[in-house]
Amino acid sequence: MIKIKKNLKLAIIGLGYVGLPLALEFSKKKKVIGFDTNKKRITELNSGIDKNLEFSKNDLKIVKRLSFTNKIEKIKSANCFIITVPTPVDKFKKPDLTPLMKATKMVGKILKKKDLVVYESTVYPGCVEEECVPILEKFSKLTFNKDFFCGYSPERINPGDKKYNVSNIKKITSGSTPKIADLVDELYNEIVIVGTHKAPSIKVAEAAKIIENTQRDLNIALINELSVIFNKLNIDTQDVLEAASTKWNFLNFKPGLVGGHCIGVDPYYLTYKAKRAGYKPKIILAGREINDSMGNHVVSTMRDEMKKKNIKINGSKVLIMGLTFKENCADIRNSGVKIVVEELKKNNCSLDLYDPWANEGEIKKLYGVAPKTTLYNNTYDAVIITVAHQKFKDMGEDKILNLCKRNNVIYDLKHLFSKEKINLRL
Repeated sequence: MIKIKKNLKLAIIGLGYVGLPLALEFSKKKKVIGFDTNKKRITELNSGIDKNLEFSKNDLKIVKRLSFTNKIEKIKSANCFIITVPTPVDKFKKPDLTPLMKATKMVGKILKKKDLVVYESTVYPGCVEEECVPILEKFSKLTFNKDFFCGYSPERINPGDKKYNVSNIKKITSGSTPKIADLVDELYNEIVIVGTHKAPSIKVAEAAKIIENTQRDLNIALINELSVIFNKLNIDTQDVLEAASTKWNFLNFKPGLVGGHCIGVDPYYLTYKAKRAGYKPKIILAGREINDSMGNHVVSTMRDEMKKKNIKINGSKVLIMGLTFKENCADIRNSGVKIVVEELKKNNCSLDLYDPWANEGEIKKLYGVAPKTTLYNNTYDAVIITVAHQKFKDMGEDKILNLCKRNNVIYDLKHLFSKEKINLRL
């Protein structure tokens, strides 16, 4: 059995929004090797650059027990591999386990007796033991729960959140045997000051993680549907939510575009597994359908408003403010804004994209155009504020109004500004 205090040597596989914070936190306690197949990412991190803007150069340089590499031979000495790679869905909304399987195969090739493999990637219940373990056994030629062991401790990172981080978010832990469950739990308790919850099995831990985001997705879907209804009834959604929130147990979710690598993805992992078990989910998929349709609803509503104000949408100049999937974050993956952009292009709008958080190169790669870095007054027929960046709040409604022509439509999806000055809200 591995002795956690003396002999545990960590390698974190995947250095994105989950892996990098984890590596930095663990390196405060022990030596850690951070591994990523992206050579550019490793070069940037070694130079003190985090393109995700989660950590400063000083954050990356002051830690002495952390090294970064993209070379597999550099992590062979580790005996605990923590896998934090993405788990997206494909174009058919089915789980794409390709990154997870590649990472598992790579670890399998260097796995040694008594090694521990811990997964943090979000997966459906049963994935670790049914999909990952056979690959580890195949490439290591070792036997599960005899020669090597597995754990699962799902990530709960909230990108862009400066209040809640790895150390102060309670962690779910689990292991493939009772002793390994204790070991994994003890490991994470070294860095999580608010404690952990040890689940009775890996499957339970997987299921717990998958329903966290599924529940949130459904709550947002309800509010999104209500906002569509209230729009047709000429009722301001924010006014309704403020009134309803006076009841102590009302859950105050907000309408908006749902994207990112968690909420817009994880429910499909659960429904996929449910279908394989012989059950077709109803409520979960209905919620997904509503949230996936909100981009079309936004464009349709804006088009109707422009028509009322005698603004021709064909050839109109439109500014999209916000391209990331959430506020104060640089991640544009799976952003719901993409559907809005695509629908506006179908309406022959002349689009400008603006987001002071997002990476210019990534925007150009995804949308085919470079984002605006400077905005000019009296330019736009319509402005859509899609993300609640603090930088947009700091701009203020008057400055945004000045960007528009005299006859205009401003669509504030996130209720950043007063309804008296902003003429359209979700």
